[in-house]
Amino acid sequence: MSTTKESFKPKSNTPPIGFFNSIRFYIRLCLDLQTISAYRHLKDFLQNTNGQLLDVGCGGSPYRFLINENSTRYFGLDIVDADEKFNYNRKDIYSFDGNKIPFSENHFDFLICTEVLEHVENYQSLVDEIYRVLKSNGKALITIPWSARFHYIPYDYFRYTPTTLLKMFSHFKDIEIIPRGTDVTSIAAKLIVLFVRNILPNNLLRYLFIPFWLIASPIVIIGMILGHISLLTRFGNDSDPLGYTILVKK
Repeated sequence: MSTTKESFKPKSNTPPIGFFNSIRFYIRLCLDLQTISAYRHLKDFLQNTNGQLLDVGCGGSPYRFLINENSTRYFGLDIVDADEKFNYNRKDIYSFDGNKIPFSENHFDFLICTEVLEHVENYQSLVDEIYRVLKSNGKALITIPWSARFHYIPYDYFRYTPTTLLKMFSHFKDIEIIPRGTDVTSIAAKLIVLFVRNILPNNLLRYLFIPFWLIASPIVIIGMILGHISLLTRFGNDSDPLGYTILVKK
């Protein structure tokens, strides 16, 4: 299998700043079940922070707007070549090599790391660094995908089970692993991706099938509604979720 070409690349998540970015952000929350499942946990976490917060693998800092910057000082951190690898364009963040976080130990009160660990080859080293830079009793929220396609090729390395996550974060004194959605959510997310990928085809032959996908669109809409219901009610089996949220305390 080739690992050099990606026909349906994820779109960078941008914060809802300005009219058009706000529309884009909230439409994405409706259509992208992976994003909204993480957003719900991030919103609860970030609205209760104070002190200094580090966003590891921050990308476009799409969730910074949830922070009260009168009480929380935000630090964004991403790899040196993030612009090239992941189509970001940031000049106001700290850079690092993907392993060593360039801050002293016991520096941050809070930390987030969203949909990043699957792109880290030496994941335990980064988890240990997260532990190092957090203050005693500092809290972190990490999100990872489970049911997700091979993305940002070739920089997508792992999917982690709860068993592995417990070992990875075993040096924290508190750890909670929360499934994001259920198998119903995962199926709905796959339907949405299948529809979008084919309604926006990447070659001329696929345009012939657009009428079929338009006819099938009610099925996708029903799937999307069921996906949102499953997120709210946990309807389905949570052993096959979209992803996991890990809440830890040092």
